[in-house]
Amino acid sequence: MKLEDFEQRLQRQALRQIPTGWRAEILSAARVVETPRCGVGQRNALSLPAILSILNRQLSSLLWPHPKAWAGLAAVWILIFAVDFSTRDTTPILAEKAAPPSPEVVAELKLQRRMLAELIGASQAREAGLPGFLPQPRSKRVEILMT
Repeated sequence: MKLEDFEQRLQRQALRQIPTGWRAEILSAARVVETPRCGVGQRNALSLPAILSILNRQLSSLLWPHPKAWAGLAAVWILIFAVDFSTRDTTPILAEKAAPPSPEVVAELKLQRRMLAELIGASQAREAGLPGFLPQPRSKRVEILMT
């Protein structure tokens, strides 16, 4: 049977009316399934299947043009996260005490300071040096902060 013959045969058939009982049954089932609207004293509660259906529709419309490309991109991101988590170092990091400088280092620093003082001059060396911190009793520190 050709498609044209089928269409002609379909056009010759008379349209039938839906039985009234069916109509009432379909409409009552639709009212039961309909989600409640937000009103006074009502919450807009969507069921999990309704949420999943909405999510599925939104994702389908977003991903439909190139689903293989999106699936490939998702696989790449999953691979990146897997590699990142597998290469993490989970050992706890503990602070280590720094060893005091060796006597050779201390002697070298003193020599460098002396050479700097000679190059700049004695009066400028005091100005260029780091300001020394002299510990003071706590009572004097409080007075400085209060003024």
